[in-house]
Amino acid sequence: MNVEVRWTPPKRFDGTSPSGASLVLDARPESGGTGAGPSPMEAVLMALAGCTGVDVVDILMKMRAPLDRLAITVSAERGPEHPRVFTKIHLQYAAWGVGLGRDQVERAVSLSQEKYCSVSAMLRRSADLTYEIALSEAAPTPGGAEASG
Repeated sequence: MNVEVRWTPPKRFDGTSPSGASLVLDARPESGGTGAGPSPMEAVLMALAGCTGVDVVDILMKMRAPLDRLAITVSAERGPEHPRVFTKIHLQYAAWGVGLGRDQVERAVSLSQEKYCSVSAMLRRSADLTYEIALSEAAPTPGGAEASG
């Protein structure tokens, strides 16, 4: 696997994958960037959510579980000294579906975290990873409040 990033001053990097997909990374404005994209560390957390999300959806589809919507919120703490790696990461999975069973979602999340998600496996080497699950049959209203754990 190969990717390329190109610097665009002051602190922006435009990344391209072999498939041609692109991603903009940028430092936060308080760090001299323009905020045109997530910071690299924010992108790592997004990659974690995306990795486990793909797993959970795939597993639930194989179970033929009635998943209507899935949202994953990630919060993290970093060490105080450089390189300031993540030391604690918490994922909140919010799943919606009429007839969706808690046991189905718990099994899918557990399999993702313990077996399939390579991003989780890498981050677990430096951080304490925890998660919680919120389940609802009613789909959230567009623009309305989301379920949280």
